[in-house]
Amino acid sequence: MKSGSSLQLPFVLIRPSSRWSRHDLQEMWEHRELLYFFVWRDLKIRYKRTVIGAGWAVIQPFFAMVVFSVFFGALAKMPSEGVPYPLFSFAGLLPWMYFANALAGATTAAVQNERIISKVHFPKLFLPAAPVTAGLVDLGVSFLVFMGMMIYYGAPLRMSMLALPLFVLLAALTAFSCGIWLCALNVLFQDVRYAVPFLIQFWLFASPVAYPSSLVPEKWRMLYGLNPMAGVLEGFRWALLGAGQPPGSMVFLSILMVLVVLGSGLLYFRHVEDIFADVV
Repeated sequence: MKSGSSLQLPFVLIRPSSRWSRHDLQEMWEHRELLYFFVWRDLKIRYKRTVIGAGWAVIQPFFAMVVFSVFFGALAKMPSEGVPYPLFSFAGLLPWMYFANALAGATTAAVQNERIISKVHFPKLFLPAAPVTAGLVDLGVSFLVFMGMMIYYGAPLRMSMLALPLFVLLAALTAFSCGIWLCALNVLFQDVRYAVPFLIQFWLFASPVAYPSSLVPEKWRMLYGLNPMAGVLEGFRWALLGAGQPPGSMVFLSILMVLVVLGSGLLYFRHVEDIFADVV
């Protein structure tokens, strides 16, 4: 090599892929224990230094049921499709409370874990997935209270209850699909975390939690089904109480909507997750 000449090293530019591949899925499977760690951490942090502990998973939907029963059931005489209104409202509050808490947790998951994101490489999709998965524990605890209410009111067991896991899965997918969108947007725009509580409150009254979807005019029923939680809530009530009609066009429209939000959310999350460490 001549004097004064410089050694030319090859320059390789690595660009992150904006698409999901088999390698991404394989990486998530290999690091699946990390998801368990995030879920366990969320559960411990949620009830750390609390007197009641997991009892809060029961108190929230129970007292909401009491308020709904007084104002919507006793005062407003809201129809409940032949089911005692406390049971009717509790059956709707079970998936709704799970969805609302999981969505709020998934929205702030990336920002709250900024130290981990900036230091360690791992499948970042686990961050919004953790609160969605951890919330299933609270849902299970609340469901035990609901079963006690069914015994109190003499509600019979039904074969339709076998379909309940499918609607739980639909609720989880709804929370996860919306959560990954809001999680990615919250990293880029801090306004999102302030808008989410208002969004959840608006979504509550736009969903058949306190009222049956049969009150919605028939001509608006299909449009109403674009709300993914409409299908979830109607499915829960049908599976647990036999209230309403078996899963029909509105439920299937909600499922289709969830798949659209999930697919687009995964693509958007994959597109922006590589800049998380530079932004948070």
